Amino acid sequence: MELRHLRYFQALAETLNFTRAAERLHIAQPPLSRQIQQLEEELGVALLDRGRPLRLTEAGRFFHEHSRTLLEQLGKVCDNTRRIGSGEKAWLGIGFAPSTLYGVLPDLIRRLRSDAGLELGLSEMTTLQQVDSLKAGRIDVGFGRIHINDPAIQQEVLTLDPLVAALPAGHPLLPGPVSLTDLAREPFVLYPGNPRPSYADHVLSLFAAYGLQIEVAQWTNELQTAIGLVAAGIGITLVPASVQVLHRIDIGYASLQEAQATSPIIISRRVGDASPALTHCLALIEELAEGHIG
Repeated sequence: MELRHLRYFQALAETLNFTRAAERLHIAQPPLSRQIQQLEEELGVALLDRGRPLRLTEAGRFFHEHSRTLLEQLGKVCDNTRRIGSGEKAWLGIGFAPSTLYGVLPDLIRRLRSDAGLELGLSEMTTLQQVDSLKAGRIDVGFGRIHINDPAIQQEVLTLDPLVAALPAGHPLLPGPVSLTDLAREPFVLYPGNPRPSYADHVLSLFAAYGLQIEVAQWTNELQTAIGLVAAGIGITLVPASVQVLHRIDIGYASLQEAQATSPIIISRRVGDASPALTHCLALIEELAEGHIG
């Protein structure tokens, strides 16, 4: 399927007349008919009821609506690409681990989106995926939670988030505070399972530093899934304290006795990248971080 098939079909769906559609497209009618037939053959369904008057089939109406949306999105992408290429706009790609969305990141995104001269791209990904995307040029800055040793990547700690235990409502260890020794006796839900290393390895290393091992009852790839499984009684988990803004009646949070049990929010970027968009982003991060600390 080629892009022209979508454009030809849109013209026909809007006019419901081969002659008028061909005139709009500045092509002859026979080639238009052949292109529509090729599209139907590729999809394996009839898009048109070729009676009098010409009508769209049920499948045709569905394809018309969704292909029109695709073409509109493509038009916006092409327009922004031209504007970025001509210097009218800048593009900034941000990668983020889900648990970093409870600090300065939402404020940063709001500030950046209000800039008419900036096109913002957001991608949910682990720190390891962020590093690969930074090196490939798919993003410009990443927010994650683990340190990665890579000479092409510069990392800095934005803040240290205290860790808290997430436990099912009514758990004997609530309301806390609790010790890591107490928690090590409980089954754990750990995330993300893949790719590794990840935040899960940070949690495992934290217990190992105290000579403790934990039993992993369930691995999952998402923070929200882990919290849901905690509520279901599968196990407990450790989450950054900022996640406590997620108020749920079926789980409780307990602070840790070990004050040094923290999880960093780490900013990753390419070494030597001094683009104006990234420089502006980093200045905003510093300003917002000071506001949060204050």
